[in-house]
Amino acid sequence: MVVFAIVCCALGMWQFARRAEARAEIARIDANYDAQAVPVQDELPELDGFDVDQRWQVVALSGRYLADEEVVVRNRPNQGGAGFEVLTPFLLDDGSVFVVDRGWVAQDSEARPSDYAAPPTGQVEVEARLKAGEGRINGRTSAGDEFATIDLDELAERVDQPTYTGAYGLLVQSGAEAADPPVAATRPLRDEGPHLSYALQWFVFAIMGFVGLGWAARQERRARDEASGITLGESRPAPRKVNRTQRKDADADLEDGVLDRR
Repeated sequence: MVVFAIVCCALGMWQFARRAEARAEIARIDANYDAQAVPVQDELPELDGFDVDQRWQVVALSGRYLADEEVVVRNRPNQGGAGFEVLTPFLLDDGSVFVVDRGWVAQDSEARPSDYAAPPTGQVEVEARLKAGEGRINGRTSAGDEFATIDLDELAERVDQPTYTGAYGLLVQSGAEAADPPVAATRPLRDEGPHLSYALQWFVFAIMGFVGLGWAARQERRARDEASGITLGESRPAPRKVNRTQRKDADADLEDGVLDRR
């Protein structure tokens, strides 16, 4: 019972930790998602730098797209189906490259990306929201222009120019262009989830375990008392005390009676 209670309490504390993470993410969304855009060089002074509190921060980019270096990331869910994320390197004015996620496209009957618009040509200014790269997953490899994950290090090797590897950006789109492929990423939900109720349930389970233990002990006592002929709640009969003086007098009377008969 003690082990069960400890496990329940540990799971309850884990749910509290999950809730704290969700609330921290909501705070980041509120602080960064609609914030004023800042130059990416100011927000990320180091190419491999990124802090979790910078997630969703809006950065301003000035330069041109490297359309020839564009890749897609497979098996990305959206709109109830699987598709691809379109990653296009963006050459900044200072000569460094920042990877822009231009949005999601559905896959066709051959499991390839369906038609989508090419990036604009020439000098452009765009905004993007920061997210951390995903790195590589063992057993999942790239094939041509098709990546398994948003692996910024691998993309940097292909570009062969100074590239931001700590974070990439979700392209900020609005209006009709947000609905045309590549489809813009949707706003993240501000939802902390059911972690608080789950945590309280685990603590209730720990308490209920002790209640169940007490009930089981009572049932065991009831079974033992019934086996000995005693109903639960009744007091056990006290042993009868014998008055030794009265017993001696009764014995003497019996002896006198025997003598009289003789």
